[in-house]
Amino acid sequence: MSKVHVTTTINGEPMEFLCEPSDTMLDALRGPLGLTGSKEGCSSGDCGACSITLDDRLICSCLMLAVEAEGHRIGTIEGMAKGEHLHPLQQKFLEEAALQCGICTSGMLVASEALLKKNPDPSEEEVRFWLAGNLCRCTGYDKIVRAVMETAQDMRAQ
Repeated sequence: MSKVHVTTTINGEPMEFLCEPSDTMLDALRGPLGLTGSKEGCSSGDCGACSITLDDRLICSCLMLAVEAEGHRIGTIEGMAKGEHLHPLQQKFLEEAALQCGICTSGMLVASEALLKKNPDPSEEEVRFWLAGNLCRCTGYDKIVRAVMETAQDMRAQ
């Protein structure tokens, strides 16, 4: 089978890559695109470690074919920080120790950013519901939820 040429935008930058028709977006990100922040946890859309945004909609990159990126906007964990300046969520995750082994962290951050773009003033219940598709085996979620809630509060105060 011949490779497919895909033109897309990733983290605000125009990108082109070649992929096999059966490659997932996660394969393309971690392979030819060299964006290894999205992690492979389950390959079935159950853990959220590979979460990205597609046209501002939260998805699991392991469930999307890379060829489907054609003409769309992709957001990944690598697009959250602006140069040396961490996104407020990233900074708060560090301050609150809302990460341990790191497998779920990029997916949690991408999902949290998507939530705060959609709802800048979520309740704790809404945060927990929104992050329910992201599994963490280390933290017990409380520190993650607290980091998201505090970031939301800080961002609203700015």
